[in-house]
Amino acid sequence: MNVEAIVDGSVETAEFEERVVFVNRCSKVVKGGRRFSFSAVVVVGNRAGLVGYGFGKANEVPDAIRKGSEMARRGLMSITMKERTIPHDVIGVHGGARVLLRSASPGTGVIAGGAMRAVLDVSGVRDVLGKSLGSKNKLNVVKATFDALEQLRSEEEISRVRGIAHAQS
Repeated sequence: MNVEAIVDGSVETAEFEERVVFVNRCSKVVKGGRRFSFSAVVVVGNRAGLVGYGFGKANEVPDAIRKGSEMARRGLMSITMKERTIPHDVIGVHGGARVLLRSASPGTGVIAGGAMRAVLDVSGVRDVLGKSLGSKNKLNVVKATFDALEQLRSEEEISRVRGIAHAQS
């Protein structure tokens, strides 16, 4: 699906891939029986460093997925990468979910499970080791993964913050 993305003030058309992480069915008991509604967590990314997630709720599954997808596109964030992997090891936390991400050598692939794998695949990270610790709640694991990705910094950025002249290789 082609979507216009605003990058540095200019509008660019980008191809985004979306993944449905999970769909949950909720029920409400009323006088005539049960009323069902659905919620969906959707992850959207362009496989080049832009990624976002959304949580949509509706009375029908396709509507919940559509709402989640729209929310994910509104909340896109850019992640820092070092070639095909992440620049350093990082731990992300949200609620009871903890996520450990470690950089990996080229050719390793994405070694992560479930909700974490969906986020890393659409973000464009190709070589990474991931471990989900604590809660297995898929929404919290997605949020913890995003927390970890937000913490990533490049060598240049860290050097600038610390006031160290970065050695050019």
